[in-house]
Amino acid sequence: MSGFPGSPRLLKAGLVILDAGSGALQRVIPLQYNPDSLSRSLQPRGTDGETATRAFPLRLYGPAIETLRLEAEIDASDELAAPAEHPAAVAAGIHPQLAALEAQLYPASAQLARSHELAASGTLEIAPPEGPLVLFVWSRNRVLPVRITEFSVTEEAFDAALNPIRARVSLGLRVLTVDDLGFTHRGGSLFMSYLRQKEGLAAAAAAAPLDALGINAGAV
Repeated sequence: MSGFPGSPRLLKAGLVILDAGSGALQRVIPLQYNPDSLSRSLQPRGTDGETATRAFPLRLYGPAIETLRLEAEIDASDELAAPAEHPAAVAAGIHPQLAALEAQLYPASAQLARSHELAASGTLEIAPPEGPLVLFVWSRNRVLPVRITEFSVTEEAFDAALNPIRARVSLGLRVLTVDDLGFTHRGGSLFMSYLRQKEGLAAAAAAAPLDALGINAGAV
């Protein structure tokens, strides 16, 4: 961030972790550096079945399936340059930052132990435990409930104790919609807010006349 007075605050992208039941904030995981690019893919629902598509070609069967891909860099160089102020980086490098991200893909150890105890006592577990609600935040215009579908790490540098001190993380995310969560779920409400915001932005886009495309009203 620039040190000049009046310079705008640099916003960070990142993940917000909420308790799925209560909505209580559990953790905020800002990305150390905002990725240079964000890849987005949208697939309309209902296009994977040729018969349904041919019979009802204009029907929208629900929110589009939206997926995101990004790469994030994590680097402890600045922290290691001031070791007295950052003892965690000296002791473990970027292990804590990586662990905070990776933990979102695991059930809590207490949940696993509880499931084992129930199985050992002959109790049948009907459904696996529910994980937290993960939100991907990329400015106030994009606050999305997501599921992490892909996570890979390339550790690029290490300290003398083999703690990673620089890494590149690739994230694949799938946006969760009301079809996944329902309208009463907090994540479903957040998706509806995102969709309404998208509709508002679309309405603000400048309209163009037909003659910009070289046709007139009689051609459509």
